[in-house]
Amino acid sequence: MTAAVSIRLPKELSEALDALAVSLDRPKTYLIKKALETYLAEYADYQIALDRLRDKDDAVISSAELKKSLGL
Repeated sequence: MTAAVSIRLPKELSEALDALAVSLDRPKTYLIKKALETYLAEYADYQIALDRLRDKDDAVISSAELKKSLGL
């Protein structure tokens, strides 16, 4: 199932999107969808990292300790 979303973009961003769509021979919708998917995945990783940093029970180890534990 899909949902329609309407957004307003600054002129410069809209023109850059148009140019990219033409150069890649892809619809703007495809590029926007891929950009959102990438952003949401990156943001989820960022949130996990922040949660781990805030978790006082999650041990922090040095790079030397990590290398040693990996046998490097």
